[in-house]
Amino acid sequence: VQLQASGGGLVQPGGSLRLSCAASGFDFNRNALGWYRQALGKQRELVADITNNGRTNYADSIKGRFTISRDNAKNTVYLQMNSLKPEDTAVYYCNVDLRYIAGESDYWGQGTQVTVSS
Repeated sequence: VQLQASGGGLVQPGGSLRLSCAASGFDFNRNALGWYRQALGKQRELVADITNNGRTNYADSIKGRFTISRDNAKNTVYLQMNSLKPEDTAVYYCNVDLRYIAGESDYWGQGTQVTVSS
């Protein structure tokens, strides 16, 4: 299983970024995926997740500003982030939890840094 996250960077407050996570090595169409983030000195937290049929769930802190989506043809999950705030600064990780399958694990991408600063 590989999860390759990209799209992070430095952006001013109020700006936008779109993160992408290209997945391989598992049945993408049948699995939910999530975006998490970890700010310096804090625990990793769920940002948003999306089921295999497109149902979404968001953390309260980003509702109305971020949108998670998926392209099953491209095996890619996206996180569109608008109206970014300094408190959104963190390393963002994509995740797929395959532990419901015997012998499988919870998988994480390498993370992409998002810095919101003027």
